[in-house]
Amino acid sequence: MTATRIHLVVASLMGAWGVALLAAARHVAGGEMATIAAQMLLFHASALVAWALARKSGLLHDLLSRLAITGLALGVILFAGDLAIRGLGGDRLFAYAAPLGGSLTILSWLALAVAALIGARPRG
Repeated sequence: MTATRIHLVVASLMGAWGVALLAAARHVAGGEMATIAAQMLLFHASALVAWALARKSGLLHDLLSRLAITGLALGVILFAGDLAIRGLGGDRLFAYAAPLGGSLTILSWLALAVAALIGARPRG
């Protein structure tokens, strides 16, 4: 399976999880954290699709964008996972999961900007 296909599958799962989480958050007291987690998943699922397709079309530096797209997915999943568990009445994913995920998400967005600025290497 190619990196693009993996990123698209992960984005699709994030989108599905986001929709399911929005529905679940409506049925629990204090579901605000779960709602924020769902929104993060949905917003970034769309971004992952766009970035994966931009990478595949040759607009981005390949290795840097692969790492950044993977980091973006992992960061959002950590952040949203921790918020979702807390919002649905659990404890937490693990200590510092949300700040670690948030930081990884921010760094990944910055890396994607660099990958776009550098662009793809000319083939020849």
